Amino acid sequence: MRRAVCPGSFDPITNGHLDIIARASKLYDVVHVAVMINKSKQGLFTVAERIEMIREVTGEYGNVVVESHHGLLVDFCKERDIPAIVKGLRAVSDFDYELQMAQMNNGLSGVETLFVPTNPTYSFLSSSLVKEVAAWGGDVSHLLPATVHRALVRRLAEKG
Repeated sequence: MRRAVCPGSFDPITNGHLDIIARASKLYDVVHVAVMINKSKQGLFTVAERIEMIREVTGEYGNVVVESHHGLLVDFCKERDIPAIVKGLRAVSDFDYELQMAQMNNGLSGVETLFVPTNPTYSFLSSSLVKEVAAWGGDVSHLLPATVHRALVRRLAEKG
């Protein structure tokens, strides 16, 4: 069975993330989406909320498993016998950082990283940018799945 992982914080999941996951789901039998936990960062959504949103918006693919992980991504891969990491690249600046990570991960465990060029529609998109624009009242509805957009608007209103 061909398995891969798409890692990230997904705070929140965007259409750019979803595009990469959807494309990976066509190439692999099982795609694990690993919501990576970084204790030094305070997310807008809890890890449980992110997992639920991702499960909801990836349910139609039928081969996506969503889990959280605290620690090294290569340990997540070893524990589940996952030989490949799939990462989207938006720009050359992403490549510089991601290449270093890919080489480190491969050196630590032999896990390969496959880079997928981001759909040009989403080349500028990041969760941080979406949250910032939305916090200032900008319309980001076209950048997120509808259920995620509603959750974002609701959460920002709560934080007021």
